[in-house]
Amino acid sequence: MHSPTPLINLHGFEAAAADLLPRMVYDYYAGGANDELLLRTSRTAWSDRALRYRVLRDVAVRSQRTTVLGHEVDWPVFVAPMAFQQLAHADGEVATAQAAQDTGAGMILSTLSNRTIEAVRAGTTGPLWFQLYIYRDRGVTAELVQRAERAGCTALVLTVDAPLLGRRERDLLNGFHLPPEVSVPNLGGTLRQTLAGGHESTVQADAAPTDTTASALAEFFAQHWDSSISWRDLAWLQSITTLPILVKGVVRGDDAVLALEHGAAGVIVSNHGGRQLDTAIPTARALPEVAAAMAGRGTLLVDGGIRRGTDVLKALAMGAQAVLLGRPVLWGLAVNGRKGARQVLQLLKDECDLALGLAGCRSLAEVTGDLLE
Repeated sequence: MHSPTPLINLHGFEAAAADLLPRMVYDYYAGGANDELLLRTSRTAWSDRALRYRVLRDVAVRSQRTTVLGHEVDWPVFVAPMAFQQLAHADGEVATAQAAQDTGAGMILSTLSNRTIEAVRAGTTGPLWFQLYIYRDRGVTAELVQRAERAGCTALVLTVDAPLLGRRERDLLNGFHLPPEVSVPNLGGTLRQTLAGGHESTVQADAAPTDTTASALAEFFAQHWDSSISWRDLAWLQSITTLPILVKGVVRGDDAVLALEHGAAGVIVSNHGGRQLDTAIPTARALPEVAAAMAGRGTLLVDGGIRRGTDVLKALAMGAQAVLLGRPVLWGLAVNGRKGARQVLQLLKDECDLALGLAGCRSLAEVTGDLLE
């Protein structure tokens, strides 16, 4: 019997997951918008930056420990908010949160998770933030915020780069849908019915509306997402919660400043994993401008295309305090549930430690901008 290729990096996990997952599910997780140009440049933009490492710095003892928004974490990584994780494994977001805890990382739970906020919070003692969209029905949004607070989430992550749903052509071609046993329990009954087209078993998700094609998720966006949201809604959100709010989806320095001026605790430089506006700027290129504009004020995180420990090192050198890791965690979850997701995170954590030492740094405080060419 031919032995499988050893899983020694995050790229290997994607290949393994592609063999295991139904094509429709793999494409939903892996795909981007339109021609998927941003999906590719998001990765290559990190590779394009070179490191000017230091030597003879005594790196025998190293630490990646840091504090992010008041949380002490073992290393500067949070799991990004990603929808529908039970399509990868039956334990879904609970297993992912436990894998994050196992490796000393944080976790951001998607509004469109397949496990309840309460179940995920009960399954882990690690840092847990809740990702939020603002619905036309502000009562629905307020109820989600209250549930997140009661469950013990310690921050809100407001996603602002999806006033409309991006056109994801792989999902149109595959007729993406959720199977009957997979639900979206954090949404109220009316919203779930819209998302499911009236029936959980017939949900069609993540296709953009066209003259001839529309999915239930596109219909859900059209009926319930509020494309008129503006900075005033950030003020409204602050009025109903005491939790710190991070604004996710920022790629411009002026928008980062506006977020801080409107009371955000920080921003996450993100382009939604290349799933919204194709040919937008890669986050590795957007981050330096945002960091300069924020000038040390607030919390600054970044996601998009992170696949190597050197990517994390570069993000920190550009001014981020931590990064979000997305799709690779799903690949690990698909391969072996909690253990697979944990292995993915541990591989990246080990790579980060190695990159830190080889760059001549003993701690994250020594990761400074002069490490970049």
